Amino acid sequence: MKLKNILMLGLPAIALWVVAIFVLGIFLIKWFWMWTIPDLFPGAVASGLVAARISWWTALKLAGLVALLAAITNISKTDKV
Repeated sequence: MKLKNILMLGLPAIALWVVAIFVLGIFLIKWFWMWTIPDLFPGAVASGLVAARISWWTALKLAGLVALLAAITNISKTDKV
């Protein structure tokens, strides 16, 4: 979706869209972390090097990082029509 089309939706719709993406990202990151990290790195979790569960604040920061990387990827692509 082009930026011009997104801006035509209006600020409330864009704000709700961004909030929904972050909330979904936070839940997915917490779920992914809880189910994969302890299974992939049991020794690191047992020794305390890696947390078995992450806090909501950490999940929010990771969701922001993922969103930033996705934005950089989308901005750097050229639009071929």
